[in-house]
Amino acid sequence: MLSCEKIKVIKVHTKDIATILNPSSSKQGLLLAAGWSRRFGADKLLQPLADGTPIGLAAARHLRAALSDTLVVVNADNEWARLLVQDGFSVTICPRARDGMGNSLAWGVEQTARASAWIVALADMPFTQPATIRRVADAIDHETALAAPMFQGKRGHPVGFGRAYAEELKQLTGDEGARAILRRHQQHLYGLACEDPGVLADIDAPADLPPSTC
Repeated sequence: MLSCEKIKVIKVHTKDIATILNPSSSKQGLLLAAGWSRRFGADKLLQPLADGTPIGLAAARHLRAALSDTLVVVNADNEWARLLVQDGFSVTICPRARDGMGNSLAWGVEQTARASAWIVALADMPFTQPATIRRVADAIDHETALAAPMFQGKRGHPVGFGRAYAEELKQLTGDEGARAILRRHQQHLYGLACEDPGVLADIDAPADLPPSTC
């Protein structure tokens, strides 16, 4: 766990996030990285891929390549948070990360309240290509728009939310994430067909890793 002193170091990177990241109400990349890797048996986000890059850092870099305004939501794990800060990412610690992904997403939206849209990616999905993420961001062309990539008829990540959903996102709790919002407003959802299998490839257990990384 982070000591009080170490939390202050990270807060240098998260102070006034809404102003620093969104001076002109830009589209905001949010990487949810506050899980506890219960099924993996260790911190999966630190597990190296074939090229040596940790899973979580690869996902963060892909999101940043598509969206310069990127914030990573983490739990109070010092090693993971510090790795991100060293790579130049803005990081915010979700105080209720243990309560589920919904809490982490709500926290991230609260910290970037001036954004015009949020593109929400998951840190255990390191294979989604930046071009796919950019397509999702570009599809959020008005405040009620929703967008997600589709691979072989299945909806994947990241998911884009227009500003109209800010209050609903801030109210999220538990493990369901934003699925209920997508169900309620499915008439506004753009499904973007793509040839990127990474939009469906999450890593929950060691068996999900490509053979060359095991």
